[in-house]
Parts: sequence; C-alpha cells; structure tokens
Amino acid sequence: MHITQRGIQHLFLRAGFGISFETLQNSKGKSAEELVDNIFEKVNPPRYLDLAEKEDFRPPVQGSPELRRAFVERSTQVLMKLNAAWLRNMAALEGDIREKMTFFWHGHFASTSNNAYLVQQQNNLIREHALGNFGDLLKAVSKDAVMLQYLNNQQNTKDAPNENFAREVMELFTLGRGNYTEQDVKEAARAFTGWGFNLDGEFVFRTLTHDYGEKTVLGQTGNFEGDDVLDIILKQKQTAKFITEKIYAFFVNEEVDKYKLEALAEKFYESGYDITSLLKEIFTSEWFYYQENVGIKIKSPVELIASSMHMFKIDFENIEALVGIQKLLGQILFRPPNVAGWPSGSEWIDASTLILRLRLVEVAMASARLNRFLLSDVNEDNPMTNRLKKLRATFDWDSFSQQFNTVPFDRIENTLIVYMLQGSISQKKSRLLIVDKYSPVDERLFSITARVSKLPEFQMC
Repeated sequence: MHITQRGIQHLFLRAGFGISFETLQNSKGKSAEELVDNIFEKVNPPRYLDLAEKEDFRPPVQGSPELRRAFVERSTQVLMKLNAAWLRNMAALEGDIREKMTFFWHGHFASTSNNAYLVQQQNNLIREHALGNFGDLLKAVSKDAVMLQYLNNQQNTKDAPNENFAREVMELFTLGRGNYTEQDVKEAARAFTGWGFNLDGEFVFRTLTHDYGEKTVLGQTGNFEGDDVLDIILKQKQTAKFITEKIYAFFVNEEVDKYKLEALAEKFYESGYDITSLLKEIFTSEWFYYQENVGIKIKSPVELIASSMHMFKIDFENIEALVGIQKLLGQILFRPPNVAGWPSGSEWIDASTLILRLRLVEVAMASARLNRFLLSDVNEDNPMTNRLKKLRATFDWDSFSQQFNTVPFDRIENTLIVYMLQGSISQKKSRLLIVDKYSPVDERLFSITARVSKLPEFQMC
C-alpha cells in the first residue's frame, strides 16, 4: 500500500516520536508494509535502563530519620537521571515502537515508587514485554514490586484481605468497569493473598498468608491462586476488547470506530494476545492513514518533548530543568498522578501550560544558542538570559540544517512547514511565516523553525 509523505510522518509520529527530514526523504516510495516491517525489525535488543544498582537501593528497615531522608534524596536524584535517560531513548531512533509501547504500558499499568532501583526494574520489565504477549506482560507486571507496593498487595493476607490490587487488575488493566462484580473482586483478592516482594524487589509467594480456600471468580470455581485468576481474566473476550480499545485510542483516534474495534479485538484474542500482530494490523490498514485520523491527536507533554528532541536534535544537559519542564506541562515520567494514569486529548491544554507548550522549541533553541555563543558571559541583569542559560540546552544545528542542503532556496519555508506540521494551515498563517529571503539560509531555517513550532498545529500529531 502506497502512502504519501504526510502518511509516512503520521506513521513515525504514532509508532515512535517523529522522523528526521533525511529519513523522511529516504522513506518515500516505500509501501506501508515495508516501512512497518523496518520499524519492527529495529526494536531488538531492548535498550534497558541501567543507572540504579540493587545494592544501593535496599531501603533501610531501621535507622534514623536522617538515614531515611538520605535514601530518599539519593533515590530522587537517580530517578531524575532515569527520567532523562528514558526521554533520550525515546528521541534516539526513528519510529521506535518498543519505546512508544513502553510509554503506553507505563500509563496503562500506572504505578510509582520512591525506590529508583524498583522503578528501573519495572520499566525494563515493561520494555522487555512491550511488544510480546499481553498475558505474559500482565503476569509479569502483576508480580512486580512497584505494582504490588503501590496497590497494597504486600498487606493482602488471608486474615485481612486487601482488595486494591484485585480491583484495579479488573477495572483498569483488563476488563474495564462494569464487566465484573464486587463479589468477583473479593474472591480475586483472596487468590492474590500472599503475593509480595523482598528487599531486593524480587517476587515472593508467602504461603503462610495465602488463602487456600475455594473461590469463585467470573463464574469459575476452584482453589485459585493469583495466576489462575489472571488466566480466567485472559479467557474473557472482554479483556481483548478493552486492551484493543485503549491501543486504538492511543495510536489511531480517541473516537473509536466500534466496527473496526470488534474486528481488531477478535484477531487480538485469536492470536493469543500477540501485541505486535495487533499493532501491525493497525499500521498497515488503509483506514489508519485516512484524513480523519491524521494530525488530530494532541501530543502529550512527553510526546511533545521527545518528538522535539528527535526532530530538532535538541538535548538538555540540566536534568533538573528537563524534569521541571515535564512538571510544568503536567506529565512527569515515573510519576503518574494515580492508578488510572494520565489524562489525554484536550485535557493536556489549559491556560497554565499553553504558553510553555507553544514556546518550548523556541526556548530550547534560544538556550542552546546562548550556551553555544555566550559561553559563561551571562548578563546578570537579564533574568530571562539567566533562565535560558540554566536550561543548558544543546542543539546540533549543523546536523539538523544539513538535511535541507538539497532543498531549493525558494522552497525552504514550504518544505519546513509541511515537514513540521501534520495539518494544513491557512494562507494568512503561511504569510506570517515568511522571512527575509535575502538572509543567509541558516538564519532563514532557524527563524522558520522557531515560528512554525509556535503554531497550535505543531501540538498535533
């Protein structure tokens, strides 16, 4: 199936975090099937995060308040480094579907911890299973220390059942609200009694606190343990439908086409929950490239940052500033607001975030120029200059600009507009983007890039 330039950009923005202009040119003329196969061939081996050592993050069982504070402070610093490392992973490759799916599952299985090693362990666990079998992923995350801690399953015992984990497994991770009963939750909670982890973050099944009595879950009766309940849930076609709907909303359109959903969910179920097969089915379908699905999704803050870093060769040496930008925009990696994960769509846009979103690329480019040309000569009387300098942004301008060396002089503006935006803009807006045609090409590129990045259309993918 042949796809247009805009279709290629659409694929790489949805299956990853954008596409360089050079790769875009090299992708023209290739079919959707070829491009999708190439995307999935590039994802192995997984690029695991490896910044936190197990031995450094065994939480103090006893100790002074100072010792505990020191542990939290050390973990906080490493969590910021993990945050930046993951963002760089996202921005590194073209169409990195493994990182995109790791990001998706991170929001789906939303949980958090103050222990940097456990967070790293969970992130790598999700990354490993992100494109594999959903059943394997579900079971792995269900035994993960961060998840068990976050949903209180360490406290789930036969003498005092805790329903938090069992409830969220059904409501948010598999079946969806309304597709189980309160009694199902109570019985499932009994099956998950005894599931916990040790100080090294390793799964432990505590037999003495497990309820070995007979349970009835979703119409099935037996002496169930946790894995048995997960198997029962996976046998429900509703699970396939629920997961498919979330993936469709994330990758295609938040207004889900129920007929396409039914067909996709049936294939997903029949495949035994093969995530890669589902994604390939979506990305190679003609309807994925229909106009109503292109350029209509508001980039989440992380998608906006990662795609900008990738597209414009931007990075941030100041990790605290990078995390600070995420905080101001309302989405910090490893810090979902609650077990339901982050919002989506228009909920990302409000008066407090809009200005920063519209100026993010321009501010990063300005900071990079200051750091490159002013070095340490900062005007102490100019607070804006100081703030920009503290971002310590870097911008591989040569690498970015050289991609446009073959573009005719009189087509630079239009080429950049079409490359940077997924939707069309009015002639009035186009005229506002025109710069002095007698200025050096580098200056024109820099000025147009900054101007286009401030358009509301740049927030869409």
